[in-house]
Amino acid sequence: MHRRPAARIPTRRLLGLLLGVVLAGCRASATETPPEPTAAATAPATPGSGTPAPASASPSPRGRFDPNGISIRLEKVASVDGGPLAFTAPADGSDRLFVAAKDGRVWALHDGTVEADPILDLRSLVSRGGEQGLLGLAVAPSFPDDPRLFVDYTDVDGNTVVASYTLAASDGARFDPQSAVWILTVDQPYANHNGGAVAFGPDGMLYVSFGDGGSAGDPLGNGQRTDTLLGKILRLDVSPGASAGGRYAIPPDNPFVDVADARPEIWEYGLRNPWRLSFDRETGNLWIGDVGQNAWEEIDVAPAGVGGLNFGWNTMEGNHCFSPKDGCSSAGITPPVAEYGHDGGACTVIGGAVYRGSGQPSLVGGYVFADYCSGQIWAIAADADGRRDPVAVGNAGSGIAAFGEDVAGELYAANLDGTISRLVAGPR
Repeated sequence: MHRRPAARIPTRRLLGLLLGVVLAGCRASATETPPEPTAAATAPATPGSGTPAPASASPSPRGRFDPNGISIRLEKVASVDGGPLAFTAPADGSDRLFVAAKDGRVWALHDGTVEADPILDLRSLVSRGGEQGLLGLAVAPSFPDDPRLFVDYTDVDGNTVVASYTLAASDGARFDPQSAVWILTVDQPYANHNGGAVAFGPDGMLYVSFGDGGSAGDPLGNGQRTDTLLGKILRLDVSPGASAGGRYAIPPDNPFVDVADARPEIWEYGLRNPWRLSFDRETGNLWIGDVGQNAWEEIDVAPAGVGGLNFGWNTMEGNHCFSPKDGCSSAGITPPVAEYGHDGGACTVIGGAVYRGSGQPSLVGGYVFADYCSGQIWAIAADADGRRDPVAVGNAGSGIAAFGEDVAGELYAANLDGTISRLVAGPR
């Protein structure tokens, strides 16, 4: 039986806007690039602390990664059905890679072979139109001692469900579809901008990304509001026994715990559609690919342990004024570390990961990401300070939807056509 929470999180129900292109995001009709803001961007204070948050954290040695000296190609390793969108890797000694597909199935990949049957099948529960579907998954940090898999999907009504599933008692390689525990549900006012990423941080907390609720331009103002979970990254304690109700507890050091009328689940805010996020396994920094409106795509970084950052949407799109179109103030906004425009057929950023594996030495310390439409792959140095220009290092072809790491830190890419590839770095 599915365990429902006591109540849904209220947002106004509006007519859903189905999109014809998955992940392409809504684009305003205006084509003019908004002018620059009038004030220099500054890091905000963490709510309740009175202490400015650092703009970046760079404990890694300098000079380890130069994006100008490498190229990246994709080496196909497998194909999966249903439109792969997300990865997670259990640290259970099996060397498996779990792959979530848009249609609601989760597949296991081992040594280039996809198991014949999905390890979890949620197709009867999942809506699949436009940007909807099974959007994210993560295994518990102590898996399989804690035998849970966490998923984020849009249900048949188009609303977001974050739930956990437990390994089946009769088959320790698959998850019991009857073991669902609904951790969180959020009403979605539109059919797009669902976010959908779930990941465990080095602190053992579960981080969940939500878009601003959809349509274009954030008509409900959710990005800058702290009384809604839309347009946010949440931080939840889902450890066993954390909550008597079996759902989640609020970490006491979340930045909005003691802020009146604010949702205490919020970790970061001011986001449009943070489709993919990842943690640097060396520094603990949180990297976010936030999909832009009609002109700019951005990469944001939250230093390890720093919550309460405002990444600016919908006041700003990247480093540029959005609402208002000119004369906006960037005071209190944490600027992106990288951005790119929509020239060359680009449309939607696909956030990646910082490479910390051993198989590609020239890639160590590089953050790799791509664009869904153009397929362009970019890289930047993770340990640099401040804003940096993305360097084109390869092309993945249109339809790239996600990056992920295996247990050893090797990087993989998923394309909606079903292709799973390994990233291979070489000299330029």
